[in-house]
Amino acid sequence: MRIDAHVHVVGTGTGDTGCWYRPRGLTRLGAPWLVRSIGLTTRDLTGPEFDRVYVEQLLAYVRNSSIQRVLLLAHELPHREDGTPLPDRASFYVPNDYVLRLAQRHREFLPAVSIHPARRDAHDELEKCLAGGAAALKCLPNVQGIDWNDRRHTRFLERMAEAGLPLLAHTGSERTMPVMEARLADPRVLTRPLEIGVTCIAAHCGTGTMFVDPDYLDAFASMVERFPRLFGDNSALAALNFRLRPSALRRLTSGLLAERILHGSDLPVPVSGFLAWLSGLLPWHEHKAAASLENPLERDAHLKRALGFSPSTFTRASNVLRVSGPPPPAA
Repeated sequence: MRIDAHVHVVGTGTGDTGCWYRPRGLTRLGAPWLVRSIGLTTRDLTGPEFDRVYVEQLLAYVRNSSIQRVLLLAHELPHREDGTPLPDRASFYVPNDYVLRLAQRHREFLPAVSIHPARRDAHDELEKCLAGGAAALKCLPNVQGIDWNDRRHTRFLERMAEAGLPLLAHTGSERTMPVMEARLADPRVLTRPLEIGVTCIAAHCGTGTMFVDPDYLDAFASMVERFPRLFGDNSALAALNFRLRPSALRRLTSGLLAERILHGSDLPVPVSGFLAWLSGLLPWHEHKAAASLENPLERDAHLKRALGFSPSTFTRASNVLRVSGPPPPAA
């Protein structure tokens, strides 16, 4: 199956979805760009049907693209180490029940749940999500305050390993949401899960915004050599965020690293080949060809191919995620 292994669902709570969206800082400034990138407007964002319209638009994009399924990401609240939730530190929230329900209704969606391991009900929530068909567990350690190397999370990780539930963790810089602990952007935050036997996916491969943030690609590459269960994804590497350096692209598309990369778009992060062209990574005609594609999922896939990511990048997730059931019929 051709899978986009990094797609966000966003909601404002219309239709009793349980979602909320309260943009803060740069997230507020970027909100119009985010909704526009999925073909909607700020009027839709404040309307009474936003959650339904967002999902319908996403389904239409999947059904009219070369991608067969997308990993749809829930979004957990930040928590303190004692398990206290911190909703005031969050920009948005997407409950697990919502993505599980969407995946049950639409075969195009694979559910990635999000559980802070310090939650008082974390183990019960994990069991519920496993029973509900969770394909992965998604987190942003530096945003949500999760140190996976903390031995207090051992039992939680052992259950994930036993169930074959992979851990998709944001690594590298984060510029759209409030950061709790910057040090947790380092891919080495996944060391203990990997030692326990959890398959891990380092989203963005530890890359950072050029000239601004630390870049952890070297740390990611070193860990890939050490841990056969460690993968990365190329989400947001075809966006206007200065993540993709020429040297990074060469490393991610050759050798051992190329064999460990999954395709991901990071939708609704806007997809563009402009910076890749400006950096000399993309011919002008490929940038123009991608820009002509209205479907952002297909535009991102086109750019990733043009940047040199192999066809196996698009299908590798089917052997990494906890996937069940056949793909939807071809359009």
